[in-house]
Amino acid sequence: MSHLSSPRSTRTLRKLQSAQALSTAYVTSNAPSLISQQRQQQQQQRSAPLRDNYQTSTLPPPPAQSPTRTRANSDAPVATTSNSAPAPKRNAAARKIITTEAFSKDELDSIVRQGPRGDLLGSLDNLRRTVLIDGVDADSDGMSHLRIYIWLILLNAPPLATDNYLSLIHRGASPAYNKIRNDTFRTLATDPLFKRRVSEASLIRLLNAIAWKLHDAKSPPPPSRTLSPLSSSTTYANSPDDLPSAVTKHTSTASTTTISSTSSSTHHHPSPTPSIYVQGMNVLCAPFLYTARSEAEAFIAFHRFITAEVPAYVRPTMDGVHRGVSLVDKVLALVDPKLSAYLLSKSLPANLYAFPSVLTLCACTPPLPEVLTLWDFLFAYGAHLNVLCIVAQLCMVREEVLASKSPGKVLRAFPPLQARRVVEMACLFVGRIPPGVYRELVEHAK
Repeated sequence: MSHLSSPRSTRTLRKLQSAQALSTAYVTSNAPSLISQQRQQQQQQRSAPLRDNYQTSTLPPPPAQSPTRTRANSDAPVATTSNSAPAPKRNAAARKIITTEAFSKDELDSIVRQGPRGDLLGSLDNLRRTVLIDGVDADSDGMSHLRIYIWLILLNAPPLATDNYLSLIHRGASPAYNKIRNDTFRTLATDPLFKRRVSEASLIRLLNAIAWKLHDAKSPPPPSRTLSPLSSSTTYANSPDDLPSAVTKHTSTASTTTISSTSSSTHHHPSPTPSIYVQGMNVLCAPFLYTARSEAEAFIAFHRFITAEVPAYVRPTMDGVHRGVSLVDKVLALVDPKLSAYLLSKSLPANLYAFPSVLTLCACTPPLPEVLTLWDFLFAYGAHLNVLCIVAQLCMVREEVLASKSPGKVLRAFPPLQARRVVEMACLFVGRIPPGVYRELVEHAK
């Protein structure tokens, strides 16, 4: 917290606002979602480019709440969701950096249930700021009745009929079924919260359905089969030519132009179809099943995530993960040269300690409720920021690492995740990253 209130806050303000511009605004092909509607509105207003002078959207009073929906039946026992835990204190430094009001609890509930009334783009900006400043309200187990729907909005996941998910399950074992069975039993095996809520059978079903869906994308099913196509349209927006201006953080004003990660990444890297299953997908899938209130919700969110956000992580070569690990070394050298030099002098490049954290977006580091909080931030502002979050965790154990003659033992397992502190440090690091390196961050998972 003390770092965010330093005398350099003016410069930090400008840098962090640039990072906020790197957020998702997808375009859905069939059923327009909240984000695609906002994109259409933004395109109609191209004559007046958006800057960092966001307008606070005025929302009507929230309507009467509809009856609370219970979680769908599954093999796993249902954990009762309660919001009894006190709301986290508002981050004063973040409030200073971001002047637009975040949603109140009632406004957030109304937006998720009813959609915005008024400024669509401003409502999405406010949703992201709510995630950054106040977080998603949840109980001590990380359970929230809104979180999965916030994720679906931020990922711009298209609607999916439950029957379509069931049809994938009824097809039986996929070509990757044996690989899936070899991994699922050890998924977050030491986490009692996950094991209590999510059964191995649910994990197998979802991963098997994902394998069928990705298999069909490579070789379309027979015409008689009627499965609704899942949108895998471009993520962020604009063209590769807009990329340098969107990530440049040395201009006088912070641009809010969003980034076309998919289009720009295909310009630099080929983007073949993801493999139907690679090791690590089981851990990436786990938070979705834990958070969702039905397997169908977890399925569509996870499918959208791996095909639009991190497709390079789930290719057979895992090339995106390897690029991410290399970026951990590069970013650490920029933000903490002394720590970076010390680790390299001990023959400890990032591939020896950071590979699991890159592959799973830190889901391998307990506790699970903190992972969910971190993912709220990553879905709001971009999964590529996970690299900065890993570097932040390294800096948090800096003194212990530098004092150790065998730092590899210290880094064998990261300390328990502190999501809010990690996010604060990651936001500060954005201002220290040159535009070229930041572009690599944005593109590495594509």
